[in-house]
Amino acid sequence: MNSLVFRTQRRLKKIDNSKVFQGIIIAVIILSALLIGAKTHNLSENAIAILAMLDSAVTVFFVIEIVIRYLAYPNKKQFFKNGWNIFDTVIVIGSLIPAGGTGVLLARLLRVFRVLRLVSMVPELRLLINALLKAIPRMGYIALLMFVIFYIYAAIGSMLFHNINEVLWGDVSISMLTLFRVATFEDWTDVMYETMTVFPISWIYYLSFIFLTAFVFLNMMVGTVLEVMGQEHEKFRAEQHGETGEGGEPASRAQIDKLEAELAEIKALLVDKVK
Repeated sequence: MNSLVFRTQRRLKKIDNSKVFQGIIIAVIILSALLIGAKTHNLSENAIAILAMLDSAVTVFFVIEIVIRYLAYPNKKQFFKNGWNIFDTVIVIGSLIPAGGTGVLLARLLRVFRVLRLVSMVPELRLLINALLKAIPRMGYIALLMFVIFYIYAAIGSMLFHNINEVLWGDVSISMLTLFRVATFEDWTDVMYETMTVFPISWIYYLSFIFLTAFVFLNMMVGTVLEVMGQEHEKFRAEQHGETGEGGEPASRAQIDKLEAELAEIKALLVDKVK
């Protein structure tokens, strides 16, 4: 009995890892996206009926695919320790909600999110998402510092320019919206020239703010994302080559070089002993 289960599990694992099967899944996900787009157009009743049949077929396929992936896992508890597996399972279960009745909006929204399954199926896309998620905590500190700068400049702007244009500088909250417009370069020169008619040197206020937000903080954000993405690429490369470090984590290049150096030293010592 155990051997039969093992053989079945191994066959399912082979199917799940098959490039052909993975390609079919990606094709079905793309088909699902096209079906969602097609439903937004004014179609005949026959076309709507055909789309409904195709949508049901896609849902059935996703259910079969997630069941195959679950059964292929040697340890079923480990399946739900993978965040991508949980994400796919929630999307597939949500797709089973009937499209009619009170749950029509929820059903449609979950069917839209089925397109995101493309991310979980393509390793390179998973790499980008993982890097972005890991970069968010670091980016949060940069965003907090940006908020402090925005708040200080907004308070100063509200004090200085309140009488010039109350719509743009009426209070701190409105001033922050105006500064966001300046930071995104949306007709910011019009705002600057308006205040320069009363305060000729107010250009210093705008240029210093743009320098901090658009140049310094934006580049800090980009640098953080690139650093984390580089680390994720290194881990992905290590996993592809079956290299692991301590604690089951992928080994870094430095760890591999250190191990090779130690092996070279051991080899040299053995050669000396033989001589």
